[in-house]
Amino acid sequence: MKSAPDLKIKLFADGADKATMLEMYRNPLIQGFTTNPTLMRKAGIADYAAFARDILHAIPDRPISFEVFADDFGEMERQARLIAAWGPNVNAKIPITNTTGEPCFDLVRKLTREGIKLNITAILTLEQVRSVASCLRGGAPAFVSVFAGRIADTGRDPVPIMSAALEEIADLPGVELIWASPRELLNVVQADAIGCHIITATSDILKKLSTLGKDLAQFSLETVQMFHNDARSSGFAL
Repeated sequence: MKSAPDLKIKLFADGADKATMLEMYRNPLIQGFTTNPTLMRKAGIADYAAFARDILHAIPDRPISFEVFADDFGEMERQARLIAAWGPNVNAKIPITNTTGEPCFDLVRKLTREGIKLNITAILTLEQVRSVASCLRGGAPAFVSVFAGRIADTGRDPVPIMSAALEEIADLPGVELIWASPRELLNVVQADAIGCHIITATSDILKKLSTLGKDLAQFSLETVQMFHNDARSSGFAL
């Protein structure tokens, strides 16, 4: 069993809380960041651009992805260009389709060939990976974000799908596969084992990295001690 420093996969932190992002930034194991409008809404962000510029001032030297939120492809393009201009470490995040299911392929092809770094997100099928890979060929460096956690939520094993996704982009220099939306620390180990380039996870999962390879007997004892101490602290009596 590997320890966290032995992992080959890049660890990205997913979130929109500034304090937590800066805590993750101080961890040398965290090599990049992702966020999205849903996470920003949960964090109470009111001014999208102001938040992004504030974070980029604090984190100027690791990749950060910010997502467009328009539904019209023309406006998506405008927003992507604006986001990309915020800094050299920024990837403009484009959803695989708009809300009516129209694919973003033409937009991806146009932007990547103009040198704009992208993060194609909300991908769940190999057909989508295959189509995006075709669009990214010959373009700028990019991330392909496959939501392995959501695949698992449907009862499907994401590992074979993620392995096949790696094969689809294997001959694309500068294009990296992200294992997105992991549900537990085991997913980090699974993603690392198949050679996935990146996994992006919430701080709750990343904070468990210290337990990788932990002795199970010791972990058992610590669990018993936790139950005992919590019962005493609560003043329980029978």
